[in-house]
Amino acid sequence: QVQLVESGGGLVQAGGSLRLSCSASGRTFSSDALGWFRQAPAKEREFVAVISWYGGNTAYADSVKGRFTISRDNAKNTVYLQMNSLEPEDTAVYYCAAGSLTTDWVSDYDYWGQGTQVTVSS
Repeated sequence: QVQLVESGGGLVQAGGSLRLSCSASGRTFSSDALGWFRQAPAKEREFVAVISWYGGNTAYADSVKGRFTISRDNAKNTVYLQMNSLEPEDTAVYYCAAGSLTTDWVSDYDYWGQGTQVTVSS
């Protein structure tokens, strides 16, 4: 059974940092692009960041550029999202996803985790 499991979410004050992790099991994702998305209450799921299968290509939403960093460790089948200078607007459930294309489209991803809550207080 293929699973993506996120961890590292929590409550943090504005200006703080969190590091999210997403571990994959059931198959290797070393040939897949890995992405992070988020969904705030009453809003659609939105793209946050993506990293190509070899890690050489990354992309970020404008709202997080310069504050968030995506990375991966293929040996551990894990993708990370380092989030710095967090803002209340970053509050959402964060999901990791895997797919064959390095894109920002939700529909291009085949596998999804259950999500981890990130809450940023002002």
